[in-house]
Amino acid sequence: MTAKPAKHESSATESNQSLARTLVPSDRREFVKSSLVGTAAIGLGTSFLQRSVHAAGDDILRVGLVGCGGRGTGAASNVMTADKYAHLVAMADLFPDRLEQSRRLLEKDKNANQYQVDDDHCYVGLDAYQQLLDNAEVDVVCLCTPPHFRPAMLEAAIKAGKHVFCEKPVAVDSAGVRKVLELTKQAEEKGLNLVSGLCWRYDRGVKATMARIKEGAIGDIRAVQENYLTGTLWHRGHKPEWSDMEFQMRNWLYFKWLSGDHIVEQFIHSLDKSLWLHNDEPPVAAYGQGGRQVRTGEEFGDVFDHFSVIYEWSDGTRTHAFTRQMAGCFNQTEDFVYGTKGTAQILANTTSGEAGDWKFDGEKPSMYDEEHRALFSAIREGKPINNGTYMSYSTLMAIMGREVCYSGRTITWEELLNSPMDFTPHSYEMGPAPTVSIPEPGKYRTPVADKA
Repeated sequence: MTAKPAKHESSATESNQSLARTLVPSDRREFVKSSLVGTAAIGLGTSFLQRSVHAAGDDILRVGLVGCGGRGTGAASNVMTADKYAHLVAMADLFPDRLEQSRRLLEKDKNANQYQVDDDHCYVGLDAYQQLLDNAEVDVVCLCTPPHFRPAMLEAAIKAGKHVFCEKPVAVDSAGVRKVLELTKQAEEKGLNLVSGLCWRYDRGVKATMARIKEGAIGDIRAVQENYLTGTLWHRGHKPEWSDMEFQMRNWLYFKWLSGDHIVEQFIHSLDKSLWLHNDEPPVAAYGQGGRQVRTGEEFGDVFDHFSVIYEWSDGTRTHAFTRQMAGCFNQTEDFVYGTKGTAQILANTTSGEAGDWKFDGEKPSMYDEEHRALFSAIREGKPINNGTYMSYSTLMAIMGREVCYSGRTITWEELLNSPMDFTPHSYEMGPAPTVSIPEPGKYRTPVADKA
């Protein structure tokens, strides 16, 4: 099947105007301000019950994919593996080449019989996600674009009455997190499922290990050490025909307004497990240090290559969090938990101490399949899942780590939650891009109210 996404491709001007209307509300700060006051009454619209009736009627749940990069393509494959009656029927991406590449891969997927995307349901452009929501009959939307776009796209999906799989993180700034917290309430009131891409929450071995810790196998938790020490990631270069904005969007990992920096985009997985260990209660404050020691070229935008953060909780416990993206270095990804009666390694699925040694030995299907299996089971059984609160808290926890390292200051949870921080650019036109300014600790100022 030859893709013809250009049929639905908007002009730059039209797309930017649409984006201004839908991706960025007319006054985002006013939205944030009003959302903090309270939730307005929300009509049920396309209710969860209506969708359950539909699903029970023909067993087919129609899925739309927004964001056709590697993670999005993987998510679409996971969807089809998780539920044999989940059919991918629509796709949307900013760039036509990314969409076409994804289509070619999915047409060869082991579950290709569930791939049913025709040319008329491929959407390209800045407002492709809205075109998909407006024109394609979908029950479930997978949001897999760069993190900056998540709050607005989630808003559009919830408004349209869709169940959502939302990749992590959910935002890159405080304003975005507050918006997602509000949308979480709206999804709950509409009876819509909201499942997060924080996949370790759905890993059977991790879940079993967490359960043992919470049952007291290592006593009371005293400290946590989070290591995500890994190598470098992809870079797509800078083709002469690309504008500065297209360069940044195609290399979104390296620009904090798009990715949040790697502590937010990647290390959130580890920080989420620390939040989980604390019963999803956020830390009260944090401080740390970081920098860019090997990412010194302009092609690496304004992100750091290493962070070290101490998170403090109200119960006196601390999480020592370390992440690094450098080539040729010692690598390790693990969560070490230290208790009064023993220790645990969460990814190794082990506990040891006074209660004896234990290791999970059960079945371990792909956690990427499991999160979608949970989503589709919830839809079919009429038992909604809503991961919105913890995925928002984990995101803000990661932003907190970034900001204390950028600034060299201590920041409290409440200061950051109420911060006016908002990375929304003035324009999304494929021309000039947001200015790149590398944070310098001691000089960089996090926009926090009442903070000198």
